[in-house]
Amino acid sequence: MRICVQRVRRAKVTLVETGQITGEIGPGLLVLLGIRTTDTEKEAKFLAGKVATLRVFEDENGKMNLGLGEVGGQMLVVSQFTLYGDCRKGRRPSFTEAARPEQAIPLYDLFVSEVRKQGITVATGEFQQEMAIELVNDGPVTLIFDCDVDKE
Repeated sequence: MRICVQRVRRAKVTLVETGQITGEIGPGLLVLLGIRTTDTEKEAKFLAGKVATLRVFEDENGKMNLGLGEVGGQMLVVSQFTLYGDCRKGRRPSFTEAARPEQAIPLYDLFVSEVRKQGITVATGEFQQEMAIELVNDGPVTLIFDCDVDKE
């Protein structure tokens, strides 16, 4: 799995076709979640625990020392298969490493469920839909995680 995490002041995701807002949060984390063909429940659970407890919010001394739960933050999770776009050859990305929907949807749902188990409010996009994401970065703080549990 590959995720891009952005600390945000607010974020929302809207379906392009209908204009419907499917997820909206105040201060917290926007998580773009890419799932590859070799990912399993193990990676989803590991990364959900990691992100839910990630200490990227400032304490009273201005140090990044607090997690999402400690600051009452929320999380917006959006599926992002293009995180597995391979641009090494040619000019058009290849997405052969990205998982097909039948594999990706259950792992995406598991990731969201595991974060919610941590007591975090989670909003989501809608799988396989064209979405517009609006966000106001906080910091900005942006982190990228690649996860291969067997190598962790």
